[in-house]
Amino acid sequence: MKNDPWNFENDGAAERKYKAAMSNGRGRQFEMMIEGGCRHYKALGRAKIEKMPEPFRCLKKDPRGIATVRFTAHAEPDYMGTLQGGRAIAFEAKYTDKDRLLQNAVTETQAQSLQMHNDMDALAAVCIGIQDQYFMIPWNIFANMKGNYGRKYVTAADVEEYRVKFTGVVQFLDYIHGTTNILELI
Repeated sequence: MKNDPWNFENDGAAERKYKAAMSNGRGRQFEMMIEGGCRHYKALGRAKIEKMPEPFRCLKKDPRGIATVRFTAHAEPDYMGTLQGGRAIAFEAKYTDKDRLLQNAVTETQAQSLQMHNDMDALAAVCIGIQDQYFMIPWNIFANMKGNYGRKYVTAADVEEYRVKFTGVVQFLDYIHGTTNILELI
């Protein structure tokens, strides 16, 4: 049917818009599962990690409470905080429903910030979701993807050693293979 909003046969723009909305929703869901992990670690006294707000300025707000905003700077890493013992942590969260995650999913500004945190001995990493699997990749591994994997993307199989526990929340500090947590690798 031509007027069916779910018929994408002849409307590439509508299909792209639908796929983008689905991808956005999955990304938000991934961040909620990471925030659940943050609450889990806080309750255990292992870490205090918070989602960093996007830098923006409100231009106007209408009577319904809907705001028009302008982003004022490039985004920093998504999460920052402190681990038990005093070490800082900064990491970016990236999710894909495809079978691979591209290195350029992390912006240049985010990469520069993660590198600076790494150089200052903070735990810097990228927490990724590839379909229904979750990984916490140390920044020095992610940043040198081409050298480590021969290409500028990773699949779940490539980063299996960095797979983390999932119990309804992403337990990004606890690997499921080998070492018990990310601090033992860095």
